[in-house]
Amino acid sequence: MMSALTNLVAFIVAISILVAVHEFGHYIVGRLCGIKVLRFSIGFGKPVWMKIAGRDRTEYCISAIPLGGYVKFLDEREGPIDPEDQGRAFNHKPIASRIAVLLAGPFFNFLFAFLAYWVLFINGVPTMKPAVGEVTEGSYAAEAGLEFGDRILKVGDRNATDWETALVSMLDEMLDDGRVPLELKGADGWVRKTTIDVGDDASRLTEPGMLFDGLGFQPWQPPAIVGNVAEDGAAHAAGIEEGDRITAIDGESVVTFRDLQQIVRARPHETVTVELIRRNAGLSREVTLGSQELDGVVTGLLGVGISTASADYWYVRKYAPFPAIGQAIGRSWTSIAFTVRMLSRMLTGEVSIKNISGPINIAQYAGNSAAAGIIAFLNFLALISISLGVLNLLPIPILDGGQIVYQAIEGLKGSPLSEKAQLFGQKIGILALLLLMSFAFYNDIARIIE
Repeated sequence: MMSALTNLVAFIVAISILVAVHEFGHYIVGRLCGIKVLRFSIGFGKPVWMKIAGRDRTEYCISAIPLGGYVKFLDEREGPIDPEDQGRAFNHKPIASRIAVLLAGPFFNFLFAFLAYWVLFINGVPTMKPAVGEVTEGSYAAEAGLEFGDRILKVGDRNATDWETALVSMLDEMLDDGRVPLELKGADGWVRKTTIDVGDDASRLTEPGMLFDGLGFQPWQPPAIVGNVAEDGAAHAAGIEEGDRITAIDGESVVTFRDLQQIVRARPHETVTVELIRRNAGLSREVTLGSQELDGVVTGLLGVGISTASADYWYVRKYAPFPAIGQAIGRSWTSIAFTVRMLSRMLTGEVSIKNISGPINIAQYAGNSAAAGIIAFLNFLALISISLGVLNLLPIPILDGGQIVYQAIEGLKGSPLSEKAQLFGQKIGILALLLLMSFAFYNDIARIIE
């Protein structure tokens, strides 16, 4: 119940921020172009809060349904206007001004993402180097010779500095010809090249959660090697030492430190058999686990820390304010271009439409990122802001992109489209959005059921 509430609050906060940014873009550019603003609303439906301000008596609202927002400009097509407002209506302005106003919303979403990445890079982003974790026997990855601990240096011709870059490059390469060329650095220090060949299976692997399972390897996680041992902890009492590698608990296999944490947390106060390797020798220890209470939940506690031997796989991306500008621009551009490519490939069937997420799934991501801290939440906001900007540029009549097409046609033909043509376009746009939302909700529900 608490998790659902957290997800809901995080979702409302995220959507409200991003909608406010988008609509402020329309609002401020409209004002700069001399267009009268009648209402600026965050949310749809009945206003729950309103303030009227300024020479134009603009209504600033927070409305009941927090799933969008809008800016209402004075427009002669919606009714007669007062003589003193002549020339201040949206449709009175030059085509270039109208297109600038329509472009401003998506542009401000991209600007927000850039600023978010800039702040992140200034403060430092903990980053895990892309490396290979567990490899499934008989999988595409196993056939290509991938091994646990391999560092991914390059995917195709692109350097893989972090997992986000590596994933984008892997998907691009795989969707091009079903092959993922890799340059790897093994645990022994040797650098080698190999190619994961999935053939015609590429489209299936684009389904959510399928990429790593389909390729046959998991992202590297720190191995279950004991770092510091708490003197008052269960591990110390049982004779477990720093440097020991835990391989199983009560017969349940342990490969990564995350495996160790998950098994231990589920068994507070239980006595378990811990199998480990110490200086190439296999040992077994009986351990009575301790406990700790987090948010009212009692979990098991072994009393060990992660080994510093894993530090080579982590680094902090941190830059001075000026160099961070270039990094933020690069990250924003990469995300925008990748989003566009994925959308276009969905239309051609190369990428699964199961990747379309609705409000339920977005709320879960919002809640998880908020729980992980401000850095994770800001990164989430940047990604969603880019998606919102790209989606609004689609040439669907009721979106900004569709309205830009209308304005461009008017500029070319010298007169607006007929009301009949515009009404028909709106119906098509509404139908397209309904289909899109239907896919999104279906995907959300299917993920929950699965």
